Amino acid sequence: MGVLTLEPGEFVSEHYHPYSEEFLYLVRGELTVRVDGEPVELAAGEALMIPVDVRHRVENTGREPAQAVFQLGPLAPRPELGHVDTEPLPNVSEPPLSVGDGR
Repeated sequence: MGVLTLEPGEFVSEHYHPYSEEFLYLVRGELTVRVDGEPVELAAGEALMIPVDVRHRVENTGREPAQAVFQLGPLAPRPELGHVDTEPLPNVSEPPLSVGDGR
């Protein structure tokens, strides 16, 4: 479970979760979630469930910061298996974030 904050124009690149479904609840702002390429518009107070193995991309298409709470379950057997990118990542020259490194 976590909190996602995106400034206007920011996005989470397209990916899927081979072991988990994802539940996304939008607390404030506006988001467009592209689910298998199809746009789903979310406003504050709305939620979306993304099934296992379904590609999705989260974009702040609004004019204000967007904040969402997300939950994944069940978790992958190891953190590096839980998220598969399907879109080139921005800033590939920067070191990748380490997920589940015990911080």
